[in-house]
Amino acid sequence: MRITPAVVAEEREWVRERAPVVVALINETRAELGERFDTEVDEVTAEQYRSAVDEVFADGDRAVNVAALVRILRDLDVVDDYPGFVVDELLGRELAGTIAGDQPLRLLGEATFHYADVAVEETVGPAGVDDGDPAGLDDLDAALAAGFQTRLPGWEWREGDSPFAVERSDGTGSE
Repeated sequence: MRITPAVVAEEREWVRERAPVVVALINETRAELGERFDTEVDEVTAEQYRSAVDEVFADGDRAVNVAALVRILRDLDVVDDYPGFVVDELLGRELAGTIAGDQPLRLLGEATFHYADVAVEETVGPAGVDDGDPAGLDDLDAALAAGFQTRLPGWEWREGDSPFAVERSDGTGSE
């Protein structure tokens, strides 16, 4: 596999065009997490998702890594799937974290990947079923949903400044 700026642009377009699938999964994941944690979480629109995709791919260092992981997962298939289970889970978790951003969002994106992955399997069927799609595709959808749902606004705890920020010693602000 060779990653060039043109390949990164192609993967950006593929991720943008995946909006109908990913946004539905984002909103399903947010609804379930909101219910589980007894909080209201805003839904995400296709426009918000595509804007976030553009933001991720505008950061060249992040974009090349996201593009490479997307391309691998789009093509990853393992005979009988189970031996590849660890590989596609590892790659999916890494993609979700890379999209989500720096800590602590990275860790939340990685954790949410596993939650979204279960939702994808309930929607498209269990792993190992030969539906003609590569085994990595469901993990790719889960990773995109987890990473972008973490990155996008809508969670109340992210709406303001952290109460743990400490003013800088030079008096110029917090964090």
